[in-house]
Amino acid sequence: MKCIFCGCTDSKVIDSRSTDEGRTIRRRRECMQCGKRFTTYETIETTPILVIKSGGNRQAFDPNKIKNGIIKACEKRPVSMSKIDKLVEDVKKQIFNSLEQEISSKRIGEMVMDGLKSIDEVAYVRYASVYRQFTDISSFMNELEALMKENKNKAQQEEKPV
Repeated sequence: MKCIFCGCTDSKVIDSRSTDEGRTIRRRRECMQCGKRFTTYETIETTPILVIKSGGNRQAFDPNKIKNGIIKACEKRPVSMSKIDKLVEDVKKQIFNSLEQEISSKRIGEMVMDGLKSIDEVAYVRYASVYRQFTDISSFMNELEALMKENKNKAQQEEKPV
């Protein structure tokens, strides 16, 4: 590792610690030439994933965009940041575990909506209204009716004796 102060390539590791839930290693180093200390981070290299937008253009996958969208949908709702962070992590894991280098924004949106549905139904409807670009009240009502039907089916399943 090259020293940021003198440029020497000879350094020794003084301390190593795991950070970011074990995905990154923080190393404290000391330059053998000038004696100054500096910090380096070692992470797992991942292949970049491209998101195919609805218009056909591609851009690098950015989990912060997912998080910002979820935060907007959960505004003034009783949803903790830990639940939001967990949902973002779950979506990231699904995307990286798919082993695909390109994924459609539509598929990502569906993953987010599936997660939001179990966290908060109002946030789910808010997200769906932007994501599915409801153009009129009937398309919005169709989504609400589907959600209500799903809830009714769940309630009936829970009432059935085993």
